[in-house]
Amino acid sequence: MACMAETTASSSRYIQKLQRAIVDALDDVKAQDIKIFNTEAITPLFERVVIASGTSSRQTRALAAHVRDQVVAMGGDKPRMEGQDNGEWIVVDCGAAVVHIMHPAVRQYYRLEDIWGDKPVRLRRATPVRP
Repeated sequence: MACMAETTASSSRYIQKLQRAIVDALDDVKAQDIKIFNTEAITPLFERVVIASGTSSRQTRALAAHVRDQVVAMGGDKPRMEGQDNGEWIVVDCGAAVVHIMHPAVRQYYRLEDIWGDKPVRLRRATPVRP
């Protein structure tokens, strides 16, 4: 039983580290309206969904690439990415977390927050936001 508790604690620390790396990467490239949702009770495939907006296809591509690079830098496996060609909606599969980076109009149309939004995760900013 102690081994299971250690595994759960280790998994929890990893997911916190992963979501911090993702949010920091999104912040670095000025993503808008970042939301994180705990999906553990909804699906066994991943534990977090992160949704963010970029104002152009160039920015969404940069956001996705920076997320990929930061996850690798923190010691995670290289995430798989889909949607870079178009750039309107890019999915970055980080294993325990799936990141959706979308144009605001696409995000509003698909309303992923309605699907995954039962358990939002509050994450403190690494650096304080200045007014």
